[in-house]
Amino acid sequence: MTTTKTLYLLCSAAPPVFDVAHVIEDAQSRGWDVCLGLTPTAAHWLSGNLDGLAALTGHPVRWQYKLPGEPDVWPAADALLVAPATFNTVNAWALGLTDRFAVGVAAEAIGKGTPVVTMPCANAALAAHPQFDQSLAVLRGAGVSVLLGEDGFTPGPAGPDSPAHFPWPVALDAVDRVTSSAA
Repeated sequence: MTTTKTLYLLCSAAPPVFDVAHVIEDAQSRGWDVCLGLTPTAAHWLSGNLDGLAALTGHPVRWQYKLPGEPDVWPAADALLVAPATFNTVNAWALGLTDRFAVGVAAEAIGKGTPVVTMPCANAALAAHPQFDQSLAVLRGAGVSVLLGEDGFTPGPAGPDSPAHFPWPVALDAVDRVTSSAA
């Protein structure tokens, strides 16, 4: 008997979000049932693909909180991957500013003890801001596996529209590791 685990893939508006369909397919090939959550700007960027992404995952793509009394349309998460996690998302999450659905779900997962992996995606200028290091330290201290630098995404210079390479497979490998060690 095969048991499928549920992965919440929470994406911010950074250029690697345009590869999310391939990431979902890769996660599914690893045995994950994927639920896709987006920041509002990421939802805007992918607006022409939301129906296709919902069909690919078998779940509604979410970027807004449900209304009180509405049923939850996603199964419970076994793990979360927050990637690409922009400068704004990382800082809001660490500070507990949960006005955006994806950040709120990620913040709540920490309190639930759900394994969480994040791969930030910020340029070197933003990554040099002192709040960014503080926020990453807060997330690490809360048990979040942060993939930045040699073990994940390496920030490049400010200015380019997209990083040369966003290591999605490294992020999914980390999710597999944290869930196998939690089992």
